[in-house]
Amino acid sequence: MSPRAAAPPVPVIGLTGAVAAGKSEALAAFERLGAATISSDRVVHDLLAWPHVAERLAERWGSEVAPDGEVDRAKVGEIVFKRPEELRWLEGVLHPLVGQSTAEWRAGLPPGTRLAVVEVPLLFETEMEGVFDATVAVVASDETRMQRAGERGTELFEGRSARQLPQEEKAARADHVISNDGTREELEQAIERVIPDLVAPGPQAK
Repeated sequence: MSPRAAAPPVPVIGLTGAVAAGKSEALAAFERLGAATISSDRVVHDLLAWPHVAERLAERWGSEVAPDGEVDRAKVGEIVFKRPEELRWLEGVLHPLVGQSTAEWRAGLPPGTRLAVVEVPLLFETEMEGVFDATVAVVASDETRMQRAGERGTELFEGRSARQLPQEEKAARADHVISNDGTREELEQAIERVIPDLVAPGPQAK
């Protein structure tokens, strides 16, 4: 009996985009369409509940950022968005842990998984594109993004955007670009159209 051929590796896609372009909506659409998904922002949220992470933040910024051992995310946000050097320190603490958690998730994907998608807001800024089989950037007009940010009550839109590469550069560097100026249904349809290219072997076309 000939040995059973090993299953081909699951394509792992990096999903990114500008502030309020619709990354989370796109990730949800990928999941509805059968992909395994994970959000690095969600991983960070979970990491902030780890006791040793809370301890490191309290050592750096004082016990008020982690009263009773629980991180006050609002206080952390106030610190890091006003002080870029503290944001860099926090990212230095969290990014290796995010990478470890994501690698464990990737290794634990169930048999038969056809596609895996990781949402990474700062994918290109942190030069992570090399760890993915392909990258997808979600884009939308500035007017649309500002309207969405306002509807969600998202503050510091300009400050958050300033930390990121221009949307045009994200789009130029991505293997696939999905426009999201319409409805959720239109976004899902656009993602459904690109999935065959993402699961196909070989280099991806922009």
